[in-house]
Amino acid sequence: MKTKVEICHIDSNRCVVRVSGFDGERCLGSSLGEAADAEEAEDRARERLEERLLKQKQSTEPKQHLQTTNEKQPEPEAQQPKPTRRFDNKDVVESEPKPMKPALPIPIQTNEQPTVSNPEPSEAPTDPEDWSEELTAIDLQLKRIGWTREHESRYLERAYGHGSRHKLTRYSDLVSYLNKLKSFDEGAEAGSAQTPLRRSDLITQGDEMLTTLQWEQETAKHFLQQQLGATSRQQLSDEQLFEFNMLLEEQLIGDMPK
Repeated sequence: MKTKVEICHIDSNRCVVRVSGFDGERCLGSSLGEAADAEEAEDRARERLEERLLKQKQSTEPKQHLQTTNEKQPEPEAQQPKPTRRFDNKDVVESEPKPMKPALPIPIQTNEQPTVSNPEPSEAPTDPEDWSEELTAIDLQLKRIGWTREHESRYLERAYGHGSRHKLTRYSDLVSYLNKLKSFDEGAEAGSAQTPLRRSDLITQGDEMLTTLQWEQETAKHFLQQQLGATSRQQLSDEQLFEFNMLLEEQLIGDMPK
């Protein structure tokens, strides 16, 4: 199994690593690991992923055995000869009477139109087309903290791998950046300030685990409200979203047969 390692978050206190497993081009799954350094976080993520894949393999083996057993069809019983009777010194085979076809009901024409069920709306809101309000708020926060364009570029390079906010093509990343700036004190160091979690990656991984769990939308909402007191993942902070994904991983591991 090939693996791909991604650092989702790193600062002076903790590191969050995502490990994905692949069989050729097919993704087998992914897991998160959190620790004080990247190496330990990667080890934890690998252990969680290997545990999930092992239990998935064990859960599919009985199904494959059952499928093989069902493929063996019993041999058909030998047909008994039909009774015969004598008629004019000849053996005549009695034929079974053919069943009569039932009369088809006459359709009744009505003026009622068939009802079409409306699909459930998506939980994730649509990204706004105008981001000017958020961009203006970022400028105000940079001024409050005391950062120049050079400071911002240094921070963005650490957080997103590029030095310009105009390269943030996802609205969720822009909002995460703004929320993180709001949490900084005046005079914060751009080279050591805490970077935001990659919210878009967390949302994607959560979707993958919800699909694996085969949860309906109402089931996922109930679990989210029970665990974190929210009705939508959009209401969660980045740290809470990370915690929600960890809870989903525990559900995946716990639901698999031991």
